[in-house]
Amino acid sequence: MSTNCFETSSHERVRTIADLQFGRGVGAALFPDEVGFTRSTTGRVRNIMLGNERLATVRAQDGRLTLGPAGARRLHAVLSPPSYRVVILDEVEEFVAAGKNAMARHVVQADGQIRAGDEVLIVASGDRFVATGTAILSGDEMTACMYGVAVNVRSGRE
Repeated sequence: MSTNCFETSSHERVRTIADLQFGRGVGAALFPDEVGFTRSTTGRVRNIMLGNERLATVRAQDGRLTLGPAGARRLHAVLSPPSYRVVILDEVEEFVAAGKNAMARHVVQADGQIRAGDEVLIVASGDRFVATGTAILSGDEMTACMYGVAVNVRSGRE
């Protein structure tokens, strides 16, 4: 198999994963034609790169995407609120932006479609991007609970 064919199928594969995970059309916006890939020792796509920036990683255990800071910013620009967003209090914005977990008591609003385990965007008022991470609670639970971690933050804004 030629390298071009292999790269084309990799592009299609990661775009399809993004469409399934975040909604139709997101894959093409998140991963432009110029993206490159790093591969595992078995040859599977591991990281999706745009230049020197990691947009996303394909998790080996379930095939879902985890976003890097650059990928999270791109997703934030593509998805309109409230999709995959967790809105936090402005007072804790810098704390979470530094990579600390978002606690349930600090969540003001969350997309009701979020399920535990989903990759989410954390924003402050005015839809200011703060961080990205994995939801520990569903969107409804985030707004109902007053204690515990709502989102395990992977990376804050740079």
